[in-house]
Amino acid sequence: MKNQKTTATSQQHIVIFDGVCHLCQGAVHFIIKRDPQARFVFAPLQSELAQQLLRQYPQLSPDTDSVLLLKNQHCYSYSDAALEIARDLSGFWPYCRVLRLIPKFLRDACYKLLARHRYRLFGKATACMQPTAELRSRFIGL
Repeated sequence: MKNQKTTATSQQHIVIFDGVCHLCQGAVHFIIKRDPQARFVFAPLQSELAQQLLRQYPQLSPDTDSVLLLKNQHCYSYSDAALEIARDLSGFWPYCRVLRLIPKFLRDACYKLLARHRYRLFGKATACMQPTAELRSRFIGL
């Protein structure tokens, strides 16, 4: 049974997000609404599973200010993660890949500026986000 779950998870795209950040929680809900095929699953950065995944990918920092994406054995952070997520969403969001024409250092600078001030601008919860019963299957490591 564990192998089936591992296989299913490895075929999904794992989004690691700051579970106490209101902006990050909003991003999770945004992705869920635009992911009718349920390709994305979510793990709060504060969970043991997220910490374990971060140890598997040493290029990712556990104290990052980024939503992280693990997809097809590759890891993405900062603007690359956002654009890679957009690529798999419904609607016009896949067209955001045109933003890859902007040099990565500029995209990431904008991303990091917003991320650095996210708590002040959007607020911070006292505990990690808890999904509703209907969304529980989309969250791993809780």
